[in-house]
Amino acid sequence: MNMGTGPEAVSVIGLGAMGSALAAALLDRGHPTTVWNRTAHKARPLVERGARAAATPGDAIAASPLVIACVLDHAALHAAVDPYAGTMAGTALVDLTSGSPGQARETAAWAAGHGIDHLDGAIMTTPPGVGRPDMMFLYSGPRAVFDAHRPALAALGDPRYLSADPATASLYDSALLGLMWSALTGWLHGTALVGADAVAATEFTPVAVDWLTAVAGFMTTYAPQIDAGRYPGDDATVDVQIAAIGHLIHAAEERGIDNALPGVLKSAMERARDAGHGGDSHASVIEVLKGAK
Repeated sequence: MNMGTGPEAVSVIGLGAMGSALAAALLDRGHPTTVWNRTAHKARPLVERGARAAATPGDAIAASPLVIACVLDHAALHAAVDPYAGTMAGTALVDLTSGSPGQARETAAWAAGHGIDHLDGAIMTTPPGVGRPDMMFLYSGPRAVFDAHRPALAALGDPRYLSADPATASLYDSALLGLMWSALTGWLHGTALVGADAVAATEFTPVAVDWLTAVAGFMTTYAPQIDAGRYPGDDATVDVQIAAIGHLIHAAEERGIDNALPGVLKSAMERARDAGHGGDSHASVIEVLKGAK
C-alpha cells in the first residue's frame, strides 16, 4: 500500500509492446516507475520520459511495493522473479502475463508460499488502449490486495475485480476472447455478404454496431434462463432460428461466400432441437455446448 501522499511507486517487469504501454500509462499519471527488461535497450524511451531503469529484476522488485509483470509467458515470469522470491514478502505482484487458469493458480500458490501478495490479471485491450478509462483490466485474487493498489491499477484502465479465485481473470479472458472472435467473424461474414451486392463495409458497419447493442439485450435476457436451466421460447424459438439461419446460408451460397461459420451455428441449433429444445429460446443451445457431463 502507498503510505505517502503521492501516487504509488510501481515497478514494471517486461517491456514488450504491452509492458511498455503499461509503464507509459503509469508515468503519465505521475507514478514513480521503475522498469526492467531482459533486453535493456527497450527501457530507453521510458527512461527519457522519467522512468528509472533497473539493472536486474531484483532491483526493480526492491524499488516498489507494487510490481507489475507482463512478460512472454509464465516460464519467463518465473525466470525473472524466482531468484528474488525470498526478498519479496509483503510485495504485491500483479501478473498480467497471458496464461491459463491453471498457471494462474500455480503462480498464486507459489506467491503464497513466499508471503507475496498476488493478483492475476487480464488485459482486455491492445497496447494503444492502455491508459484509457473505458478499457477493462480484469483481476482475481485477494480482494484486500486489489483494494490496496486500486489507484495504481486505475492508471492502466478500468480495473474490474472478479473473484478471490486467482484463475477467474484468466478464465474470463479466454471466454471474452472467444466472444470477440465469434462476433468479429460474424461481422466479417455479414460484411462479405452485403459487399457481394456492392454495399461498402463503412455503410454496413454502423447498422451492425447498433444491432450488436440489441444483441447485448438478448444476452441480458437469456442469462437468468441459463442460470435457472429453463428456456421459455417467448421471443423466438430454436426452430424459428434454424429457419432464419437457413436464409442466411442460402443468400451466402448464392454469392459464393464461405459458409463455415453459419454452418457450425446451424449444426449447434439442430443438435439443440434434436435434444428437445426446438420450442425453447436460443439460450437452450448452451445445453449442447456444455457437452456430455
